[in-house]
Amino acid sequence: MPRTSPAPSPAPPSTPTPTHCPYCALQCGMNLRAAAQVSDVVEVVERTDFPVNRGALCGKGRTAPAVLSSRVRLTEPLVRRPATGRLEPATWEEALSKIAEGLGRTQEAYGRDAVGVFGGGGLTNEKAYALGKFARVVLSTSQIDYNGRFCMSSAAAAHQKAFGLDRGLPFPLEDIPRTGCVILVGSNLAETMPPALRYLTELKENGGKLIVVDPRRTRTAEQADLHLAPRPGTDLALALGLLHIVVAEGRTDDAFIRDRTTGWEEARSAAMGHWPELVERLTGVPLPQLRDAVRMFCDAGTGMVLTARGPEQQSKGTDTVGAWINLCLATGHAGRPHSGYGCLTGQGNGQGGREHGQKADQLPGYRKLTDPAAREHVAGVWGVDPDSLPGPGRSAYELLDALGGDIKSLLLMGSNPVVSAPRAAHIEERLRSLDFLAVADVVLSETAALADVVLPVTQWAEETGTTTNLEGRVLLRRKAIDPPPGVRTDLEVMHALAALLGHEKGFPVDPEEVFDELRRASAGGPADYSGISYRRIAEEDGVFWPCPDTTTDTAAATATATATATATGDVHPGTPRLFLDRFATEDGRARFVPVVHRPAAEEPDAEYPLLLTTGRVVAQYQSGAQTRRVDELNAAAPGPFVELHPRLAQRLDVSEGDRLAVVSRRGRAVAPARITDSIRSDTIFMPFHWPGEGRANTLTNPALDPTSHMPEFKVCAVRVEREPQD
Repeated sequence: MPRTSPAPSPAPPSTPTPTHCPYCALQCGMNLRAAAQVSDVVEVVERTDFPVNRGALCGKGRTAPAVLSSRVRLTEPLVRRPATGRLEPATWEEALSKIAEGLGRTQEAYGRDAVGVFGGGGLTNEKAYALGKFARVVLSTSQIDYNGRFCMSSAAAAHQKAFGLDRGLPFPLEDIPRTGCVILVGSNLAETMPPALRYLTELKENGGKLIVVDPRRTRTAEQADLHLAPRPGTDLALALGLLHIVVAEGRTDDAFIRDRTTGWEEARSAAMGHWPELVERLTGVPLPQLRDAVRMFCDAGTGMVLTARGPEQQSKGTDTVGAWINLCLATGHAGRPHSGYGCLTGQGNGQGGREHGQKADQLPGYRKLTDPAAREHVAGVWGVDPDSLPGPGRSAYELLDALGGDIKSLLLMGSNPVVSAPRAAHIEERLRSLDFLAVADVVLSETAALADVVLPVTQWAEETGTTTNLEGRVLLRRKAIDPPPGVRTDLEVMHALAALLGHEKGFPVDPEEVFDELRRASAGGPADYSGISYRRIAEEDGVFWPCPDTTTDTAAATATATATATATGDVHPGTPRLFLDRFATEDGRARFVPVVHRPAAEEPDAEYPLLLTTGRVVAQYQSGAQTRRVDELNAAAPGPFVELHPRLAQRLDVSEGDRLAVVSRRGRAVAPARITDSIRSDTIFMPFHWPGEGRANTLTNPALDPTSHMPEFKVCAVRVEREPQD
């Protein structure tokens, strides 16, 4: 039951507690122990036995305990008082009652779908699962999605089309140094996932080649044997041009294509319309570099293509990823040891967060909400009628755009769309127009500051739960300390709200009990966790899904035909490597998908002559809601900036540090100039971690990919103007 008395004061662990970083999808292992400084609760120490990071941590992970401090986080519920219009302290009973009343009042007046639910890719598997169940069972609303739609959805859609299954990496990170060539597309690992850079370093030490595709010469691109700097929005043309050269030079793996794929002739025909000279004009990548890339990739006996947000966050992101997958399939660099396509998932639980039901069209286990058998199975676990489950709802941006219109009230957990959503000023306006907004978060984010009720919830070191990293490795974050008095877990929040809304049972607060239910709900699904337990995770440094429970569910074991590992005795070992024997399609063959290049949704013109692309810096994370509260990280990255080429700076008469206004059709952002020759002269770059006048997502384009509904964060047309200097 939820606590009715204050939680005990934080108690530092007497012995180190093994756990995982709260930030990116590497989910680096770390130990927490009592801090040497009286002002701190715990401190991070190396956990060298965890295979993903082997003790290495970036500054964000090392300083993560700073956000545990009561000085920077929420420690009591807040309710907006009509008399003052301000958020003021309240009891838990009052805050929860106001949320139940607000959501209930909205549904009574406007119908079930007038209440929306918005989750996050940082929620544990248990919380993501419970949130999806809460939306569909307690609220009976179809209007649920999460911010992971902004991160991995295009790669997920392309994975499904080509392979029949979406897992970010179909192989563990340890395989990367063993391949012959890696093409890294739109990823700056050196800043977004610094501990993962060692895998590329080891690749080169082993004689492998690294090709980096990025319009900027990033710290990662500086490590490359070949850096291709395409014009933003042309990654699709680039991949098709490389495939054209592969075909023209007779470098296809005809035996692999014949034996393990379908659809080659259609994909080949589509690619042949993108001859190298045309691709050179579209992308700005010189023809000799295109040929060098093909030579490196094809001469290697094994090869991988790894993509990140660069090619994925486009209005044609699914097709773009599909084109890179086609390149892997045509060259035989897939479905074999040390070869394949993989997506470098971004958010901490971006993989697990999209598997267990907080996505608009999915049920737990990566089941489709429209599949009658899936509905029947999950409804049986939940003890409800399958017909009572609502159908698919809106995707993330569409849901946010509907706020104040069809959707009158919103329950939001673990997301900060005021900073992170495209066309952010518009989304902020939509949030303000709601009849009722409730937010559960660790800190008073820019979104929480708009709410009618704010609930303070626990964070990584104060709760136990599982996450699934970018490899598909299910991990256990262990509780190391008690939360401050006045703070509850998200599971306790959902338990209490469910009870107030008439559902006394079905929402346990113990995370292991929730995980055991998740296991049953996922059994037999594409993302089968039924054979995974807290005990196994702890003993094995994580377990790779699919991992059916072969002791109780033969059908579930059969359903994981994509697994290359086989059950040993009574226990399935998990599946570190997918697709080595067959792909997860009905016939076991990978599917080529024919795609053709098309322009970005918004191309430069006389009024907006430049291209804007956005991304991260090493010292901040996502919307910055947590990292911007850490002094050390703010000292390293104190605020936004506009990165531009010296030629462009000279044309605009701009000097280093001058205040610049970047203007798009959606708004205006102001930040100091950072002049560097590491970016294309037709492109500017802004990091997206900050609110206020430097908010990059004020500018970005919400144009959606027609398949994944991913917004086009990575390219839009802008102009740059000098601001009056202080």
